Amino acid sequence: MNPSLTIQTLECPRAERIPVLAALGELGYAPGALWLTHLRKSSSMTLHQIEALCIVFGMLVLFASDRLRYDMVAGLSLACAIALGVIPTGHAFMGFSNSAIIIIASALVLSRAVAVSGVVDHLLSHILRVIEKTSLQIGVLSAAVAALSALTKNVGALSLLMPIAARAAKRAGRPLAAYLMPLSFASLIGGTITGIGTSPNILISSVRQQAMGRPYALLDFAPVGLPLTVLAVGFLILGWPLLPRRKGQAQVSEQVAFSAYTSEVRIPEGSPIVGKTVHDLEERGDGSISVSALMREHNHHNVPAGDWTLRAGDVLALRADPASLQALLEPARLKLLGAEEVAQLHPRDKNDDLETVEAIVSAQSRMIGHTLESLQLRRRHHVNVLALSHAGRSVGGPLRHMRFHFGDIVVLQGQRSQLQDALTELGCLPLAERHLAVGRPRARIWPLLILAAAVLISVMRVLPVEEAFFIAAGAAVLCGQITPREAYDAIDWPVIVMLACLIPVGESLHDTGAAAILAQHLASVASLIQPSLAVGLVLLIAMLATPFLHHVATVLVFGPIAVAIAASLHLAADPFLMSVALGASCDFLTPIGHQNNALVMGPAGYRFGDYGRLGLPLSCIVLVAGTVLIVHVWPFWQGNKP
Repeated sequence: MNPSLTIQTLECPRAERIPVLAALGELGYAPGALWLTHLRKSSSMTLHQIEALCIVFGMLVLFASDRLRYDMVAGLSLACAIALGVIPTGHAFMGFSNSAIIIIASALVLSRAVAVSGVVDHLLSHILRVIEKTSLQIGVLSAAVAALSALTKNVGALSLLMPIAARAAKRAGRPLAAYLMPLSFASLIGGTITGIGTSPNILISSVRQQAMGRPYALLDFAPVGLPLTVLAVGFLILGWPLLPRRKGQAQVSEQVAFSAYTSEVRIPEGSPIVGKTVHDLEERGDGSISVSALMREHNHHNVPAGDWTLRAGDVLALRADPASLQALLEPARLKLLGAEEVAQLHPRDKNDDLETVEAIVSAQSRMIGHTLESLQLRRRHHVNVLALSHAGRSVGGPLRHMRFHFGDIVVLQGQRSQLQDALTELGCLPLAERHLAVGRPRARIWPLLILAAAVLISVMRVLPVEEAFFIAAGAAVLCGQITPREAYDAIDWPVIVMLACLIPVGESLHDTGAAAILAQHLASVASLIQPSLAVGLVLLIAMLATPFLHHVATVLVFGPIAVAIAASLHLAADPFLMSVALGASCDFLTPIGHQNNALVMGPAGYRFGDYGRLGLPLSCIVLVAGTVLIVHVWPFWQGNKP
């Protein structure tokens, strides 16, 4: 190899260097090997290499300290890299056009569409109703969230199944802590099955494309992720008793989420509950719904007996939280009073959508002391009260006769522009949005068909993954499965900004040769052990680093280093890249390495040390089984690489 050619490749600008590296790649030379040859001939480091390592080190310290937001740390790191010239100005914002950004944003939109459809809630509610053993319930929920995490973003899958788990725990008389941590862990490991389920898989594919010229396919992760998921779910079925019995400390938003509202519904002709009893209807709600009143032929009956037979035309006052109510409405074909009239109102403009919001009655509200009948909200404001919750007070009688008090929570439905005007005029304060779907017509099958089409197109390689999922996300909005506003709200914009900033910072390690310097030291250790143990070592390092860093930072920092380690050992990079992605996806030891673990901490009342009880043995399983699977699926030798 010509040393002068190697030095020229390292020192030329990035735009001029790319053709040279591409030509050398065709000849079988890896860029990491070229840099390593240069480093062996020269013990000194360039200024940009030192600066790149300092930026990354400072970034990791800020991530670990948790004193600044993740997106702020990423933006600060990018700004420093631009100011010092580590990243050329023309490439500073290339992260925003990276395919990983498109995939993550599109997957989040599709996750919201699937959640709003209610199909998962409907199916699991029927299954869990006939399962009594806690272990089997946890197994069904864990398998469901793992499967859903493989096709959508795992955080969306977990958020969707948490209310279902809460109802199952209440019905079984078990603490919620027995359910939520297994669900969180199953969502993390389930995301490793495909290239879209978790951010580390999406990002490691981008790292591979930057280093080797070709990203991973959608199902390249399945031979490792699927067996690991089966093992993990099996362990969670048996291991959940290791968790302590704790009671969650619900925050205000969570208390509102499970508040008991009073809603009025009409039983139409053809409803499957016609001829059934009040008790039968309450059983459909798994104990989370009660009939507080029945109106029939202008007669009102408070707390009807459980053996009363229901007839077409009956109006029922139901007490339930919004999620349980929506899960009952469609299977029983019940109609919320006034919802259809409001849904038929014409929007003011193209940006106007039918929405459902929660609001609290303020001390200055005009509603205080009045009833729905006297306020005539549908006629005057073109909005409908779907449900009412009296804070701390029992309610009875028809909804239209209930008087509003300060602190009451109402669920209002109407066109977006009319809702905003009504809230202002009535003196109600909107609560944090929970994206309620109560009273909205939904086509359950369409989101699943759109998602399945996107996966099929990606697997058959008709279109790249990012293009297939972008089109699918657009189709979900155009078909009316979610509104444009819901689509934008579904995207976690701080995460998008963080990713777009960190991608060029991570690439700077590769481009400056700093990754090769770090890899040289790690390779000196890896060369003393078997290649399979070296893969296990990289997997272990990624698993230990993720709790202290964001899993995104772990991939973008250790990904280029893994490529350089493989080049120094003259091995294929895929086993090492896969180990980084798997390790960054599997933080089972702390609540801080992944947002899913933090999401379940409050509702279940977990403490920091509780994660290790279930997470430590699961981490050992992933470390051993993951290493064996990676080595078996991804050969070390370049000639046998898939």
